[in-house]
Amino acid sequence: MLGDKPMIQWVWERASESFGHLVVATDDKRIMEAVNSFGGKAVMTSPDHRTGTERCAEALDQYITATGVGITHVVNIQGDEPLLQPSQLEAIKACLLEPGTEVATLVRPISDPADLDNPNVVKVVIGSGSRALYFSRLPVPYSRDEDPVSMVRQGRYLCHIGLYGYLANVLRDLVRLPVSSLEQAESLEQLRWLENGIIIRTRTTTESSMGVDTPEDLEALKRML
Repeated sequence: MLGDKPMIQWVWERASESFGHLVVATDDKRIMEAVNSFGGKAVMTSPDHRTGTERCAEALDQYITATGVGITHVVNIQGDEPLLQPSQLEAIKACLLEPGTEVATLVRPISDPADLDNPNVVKVVIGSGSRALYFSRLPVPYSRDEDPVSMVRQGRYLCHIGLYGYLANVLRDLVRLPVSSLEQAESLEQLRWLENGIIIRTRTTTESSMGVDTPEDLEALKRML
């Protein structure tokens, strides 16, 4: 609970400002009941999914079957990020609708040098056309001749914000790809997509977000709110 509402309701209300077709994909009846209690929509998905992408793909097919709506684009929003900003959702939508994009995601300049050595802060290198070249838990690009702290101050290190948009047909293809060696090494599923030639396009945001992964995160979030 955050204040008088469950966390998922905070996320739902933020997301509903940007999306007309919205559904919570879960494998936990308690979450479904919480969503139903505030008038949201939820679908039960398999407990065997290894990633949120797999869960999204199942929810997509369930939603199309139930509603008959032709869905062409899907955005995967994490249910534990109640500080998600509408501007971030609009940025992911714009990126996803850009011609040639197969997967869209957001990046943000790293402002704290300590994040460079934090494996939970995923770094990303982008190339021309804002295409993602690589994701890593290590600080990339490697700074051979320049002080990394100076590069942080110049905004030259980027971290990944785990918000994804997919073309619906690409989403179905992604979950059929076998686990790759780079993915296993870094424990980052997006490396599987890059290894298979998927175009991941990025948009840069200055807005920060906060996932709630631990009890300490929850207490910090309560203080912020």
